[in-house]
Amino acid sequence: MNPRRSRGVRLAAALLTASVTTIPFLAAPAHAQFGRIVYDPTNYAQNLLSASRALQQINNQITSLQNEAQMLINQARNLASLPHSSLQQLQQSVRRTQQLLGEAQRIAYNVQSIDQAFRTTYGNASMSASDQQLVAQARDRWQNTVGGLQDAMRVQAGVVGNIDTNRVQMSALVGQSQGATGALQATQAGNQLLALQAQQLADLTAVVAANGRAQALSEAERAAAAEQGREQRRRFLTPGSGYQPGNARMFPNSGN
Repeated sequence: MNPRRSRGVRLAAALLTASVTTIPFLAAPAHAQFGRIVYDPTNYAQNLLSASRALQQINNQITSLQNEAQMLINQARNLASLPHSSLQQLQQSVRRTQQLLGEAQRIAYNVQSIDQAFRTTYGNASMSASDQQLVAQARDRWQNTVGGLQDAMRVQAGVVGNIDTNRVQMSALVGQSQGATGALQATQAGNQLLALQAQQLADLTAVVAANGRAQALSEAERAAAAEQGREQRRRFLTPGSGYQPGNARMFPNSGN
């Protein structure tokens, strides 16, 4: 072999060996220069976990806001007032019944008036009263009794007239109670139903009072009539002066 060629081969082999040996050191800078996006599994997992936690926090906040909004809606419903009110109709019914009671004839629903009537008209028959006075007192008592019976019937008619109004109000209130959107509306509907019941009890009380008054007047008239009958019987049986003769003129205009 040619000595020059042999030296050239050895030199080329040495250079090739040196190049292969220095490849790792040359590759590192090249990798750092052209490979900026480096996949790191640990860092990727941490970033994914952080993003998942942040998303969960956002979802929790959204759920909390939704719950608060629903709570405010429920509170608004609970505070909503009932759109229907039966107070005016119930008050009108009560006023009608009170007016009928206030129109009681002759002897009113008044303690002083009753005491005065029993001292004069329903008391013991006076021995000094004339027969005309006894008859007048009996007539007054009869008129009181008739007036009391009429008053009782008028109160009964007024209460019966309130039944239809009560029926309409009860139907409306039950409907409002069933369709109540909150606790306040349900409570108000219940309170108005209680007011309706109170009005009906007031009507019932008025009827009982009017009937009791009429019955009391009738019994008082009967008792006074019995007392007056005893007085009239006593007068009839008491001996009088008897018949006294007197002069009678058949023709008062005659000259004889």
